[in-house]
Amino acid sequence: MQKRQIVMTLLLAVLVSLSAQAQNDVLTSYNIFDIKTVVEVEISPDGSLIAFTRTAPRPWTDSPGGDYRELYIYNVASGDIVPVVTGKQNVYAPSWTPDGQKLAFRARLDTLGMQVHWFNVAEAKTERVTSHPTSVHRYTFHPQGSTLAYTAMEPADPETKALAELGFNMEFYEEEWRPVNLYFMDMNTSAVERITEEETLHELEWLPDGSVIAANVTQRNLIDDTYMYKRIHLLDVQTKQMPRYLNNPGKLGEIKWSPNGRYLAFISAVDVHDNKEQSIFVVDAQNHKTFGQLRNYSEGFEGSVVAIEWKNNDTFVFASHEGAECTLREQGVNDASSTLLLEPGKVAFSDFSIAGDMVALAGSTPEHPSEVYTFNLETKELQRRTNSNDWLGDVRLAKQEAVEYTASDGLKITGVLIYPLDYEKQMKETPDRTYPLITVIHGGPEASYQNGWLTWYSNWGQIAAAKDYFVFYPNYRSSTGRGPEFSRMGLGDLAGKEFDDVLDGINWLIEDKKYVDPDRVGIGGGSYGGYFSAWAATKHTNKFAASVVFVGVTNQISKRNTTDIPFEDYAVHWGIWTHENWEKVYDRSPVKHAVGSKTPTLILHGDSDTRVHPSQSLELYRVMERHGENPVRLIFYPGEGHGNRKNPARLDYSLRTMRWFEYYLKGQKKKKWEIPEKEIDYQLPVLELD
Repeated sequence: MQKRQIVMTLLLAVLVSLSAQAQNDVLTSYNIFDIKTVVEVEISPDGSLIAFTRTAPRPWTDSPGGDYRELYIYNVASGDIVPVVTGKQNVYAPSWTPDGQKLAFRARLDTLGMQVHWFNVAEAKTERVTSHPTSVHRYTFHPQGSTLAYTAMEPADPETKALAELGFNMEFYEEEWRPVNLYFMDMNTSAVERITEEETLHELEWLPDGSVIAANVTQRNLIDDTYMYKRIHLLDVQTKQMPRYLNNPGKLGEIKWSPNGRYLAFISAVDVHDNKEQSIFVVDAQNHKTFGQLRNYSEGFEGSVVAIEWKNNDTFVFASHEGAECTLREQGVNDASSTLLLEPGKVAFSDFSIAGDMVALAGSTPEHPSEVYTFNLETKELQRRTNSNDWLGDVRLAKQEAVEYTASDGLKITGVLIYPLDYEKQMKETPDRTYPLITVIHGGPEASYQNGWLTWYSNWGQIAAAKDYFVFYPNYRSSTGRGPEFSRMGLGDLAGKEFDDVLDGINWLIEDKKYVDPDRVGIGGGSYGGYFSAWAATKHTNKFAASVVFVGVTNQISKRNTTDIPFEDYAVHWGIWTHENWEKVYDRSPVKHAVGSKTPTLILHGDSDTRVHPSQSLELYRVMERHGENPVRLIFYPGEGHGNRKNPARLDYSLRTMRWFEYYLKGQKKKKWEIPEKEIDYQLPVLELD
């Protein structure tokens, strides 16, 4: 038998054995790759069917990669689920045709790349709609179904491509971007017409009468532009002219026309320093033509709007994150405030679809990953419609709750806390017992943790709880979920009071709640969470017994000069350029404070990261390795970017980081040279090959 055959035979056995090894009454790192998660939902125009995409774990015998994403249709009346595209495929952006007879979606089902396909519900037949030479990015049907508008990147220049094949493949940094153009496809003749040539279009929204398309547009197809320079343009379908309509400041999210086309609602930042598009604005298209005449419907609202839909001509419905909880609200265009529809604490979600009085959403709870839910706007009935992970019924899960505490300056801070799995039983036996703590820091900082499912490859959640840890998720100032005023509190004060909020939360758990052993506090996170974890291990090393730094910022000076979002970094985080006060920028860099660090630090990074260059991790490692008093290890993941996409790298991350916490937060205090073995037992059979 050839070596490859031996390996494949053994790996096939692993596919079965891993599942058996992982399936016990607690959650383990291996169970992460059994979880199926509903991602997108789209309700049909008559509300009878709900299309949804769901992740399908990639088998270990496959080539390295991420999970697959399958497409299904849920029948609201019968509860039946019809598979549309399953297996080793990835499906995105399900959308019903205006007549509700076909379900469209983006997928790479053949050699043409990512194209629009549709599924004829009556005939149970799938066919490709577009045959564009490059992948389709966005698409939307004319309200009468006569035209498909879609965007696609301009094809590569043939001469440049030919030269590259000969080895003349030099990269001209940020000069070789190609626009994402708009195309119209006649649904009767299949004729395709290119509408734009230079701008890049993002969101697309037809005016209900089909005469205009509203679009989020940037002049360049670069990451920083898509973050900060999206502006709303209106394309006249007849003239093909697309002037700027609104000069919205800063970040821009969804745009939605009211059913009668009078109002255009959109989610936007309030100014260039707002770190997230999180407020609702509405323009009366019949009267208002400038941004200055817009009304901010979120003014004074302590929450972050994440999605919006129109209920009728004069009323919109929106989803919001409010602290650590999620809600659904409605508001009339003439109303002074919103009305609560779905109370906080029921389900965590970030998007929804609406048809009449029926809302469909992909939601999770502390006990279960994301599934299809429906919510009736009239009866207020919330129902979970799918159960993609029935095996979780045999798994014991720890208590999880939304929490609130007071920072040292009096500000209220929210978060989520997961208890050790057997906490109540153990406290009855040993009332004075304290526990190790893992503090999990979200990235951004324009993000927040909601009180839903909080366990995945880069988030220890229930895995750590099963090993007797408290797991703490603070939504420190600068987080979303509390409105623009709260989220801009960190502007120009990185790792200042926002990090004090983390320390105050930990002290609350130690001193007020008596839950945590102060000598066994760990911290970890990715991106901005990695920055905080590096800051904890250096500036505040005496308070932390272990740190995990994932794709984290360690030197703010070099980070700001190597990131792909330099203006976003300037506008919403610093408010100054480095040369204007480099001493301050360097002072907020973990490498400055790393000399003498005592916190065991595990550093992990994708070697292809463009957001936070992998040299950031190398800098921290080198200072700690030369000048620290702590164990330190640096792991690079080949081919990974700002987070791990491939399942082998995800499994390694989960196992390796959890072992790091186990090693340093439990048992006797370790000396500098004491460090876990670099090898990980992946529970694979030993391969003894000739």
